[in-house]
Amino acid sequence: MDWTNKRVLVTGAGGFIGSNVVETLVARGARVTCFVRYKASGDHGALHFLPEDVQKQLTVASGDLADPASAAALVEGHEVVLHLAALVGIPYSYIHPIEVVRTNTMGTAFLLEACRKVGIGRMVCFSTSEVYGTARYAPIDEEHPLQAQSPYAASKIGSDQIALSYFRSFGTPVSIARPFNTYGPRQSSRAVIPTIITQALKGGAVKLGAVSPTRDLCYVGDTAEGVIRICEVPEAVGEVINIGTGREISIGALAGKIFEILGRKPEIITDEKRLRPEKSEVFRLIADGSKAKRVLGWEPRVGLEEGLSRTIEWIRANPAFFKVDDYHV
Repeated sequence: MDWTNKRVLVTGAGGFIGSNVVETLVARGARVTCFVRYKASGDHGALHFLPEDVQKQLTVASGDLADPASAAALVEGHEVVLHLAALVGIPYSYIHPIEVVRTNTMGTAFLLEACRKVGIGRMVCFSTSEVYGTARYAPIDEEHPLQAQSPYAASKIGSDQIALSYFRSFGTPVSIARPFNTYGPRQSSRAVIPTIITQALKGGAVKLGAVSPTRDLCYVGDTAEGVIRICEVPEAVGEVINIGTGREISIGALAGKIFEILGRKPEIITDEKRLRPEKSEVFRLIADGSKAKRVLGWEPRVGLEEGLSRTIEWIRANPAFFKVDDYHV
């Protein structure tokens, strides 16, 4: 696909992955409209940290996806929609489950309906590996059972299934990108890697929840490339595609690796408020990426150590982006 002057709407553009997707699209010549939640519209979230020349090329719109009128107005005039907008915090979903379902599930439904009505050329909905729950077998392929172990995961299962139903019922050209744990520059300290790095840079002990669960960690540049590749490949329409590395690491070993890169001695304290309820903890996530390789020709390029080093460098250069002492839900 030639992205030059392609009119692309990116929802959730002010978020960590969304801002990286936007930056990649602009580099390819696309005309990008960035949808940000109205509460974040003051500085447009992570878009504020994009290079100034990139920011100047963006059109920014704010609103609430849970409002069908906002969704309809957004889609008009665009050829491609990349839907990343969501309330993503698992701990937040314990506190505000109804808001999470309304935003993630109903917001997706409203956007899909708007895309159907205008006859959108291509749509990709962003999922999460959390929909699989703890691995029943590993690595996890796209046929793995879905098991919601948090209200957030349930809301994303709902949005994924609604999207697939629009493909099956109306022929809407939608795909599901299902990334495993993405990390890199501009990720908030709600996530585990910036949580570890920011605390380690400050000095003293690092407060974490459970350290035994394993995760498949994919650098954000690779994730962005995978999502965009899904847009480009006709065979991806109507499909769910994992975006992951096929390698896993425990949170404890991850912390050890970060301390090693920083040249510091590890000291970890278990913080009870950071622990998930026992039945909600996802103990193992590792992707089977063979479908992405077969259908998209996509594989991750950035190794964990290199990705962590890039992330550490960005965090050191942007300390104002983080609130180190707070636990973000």
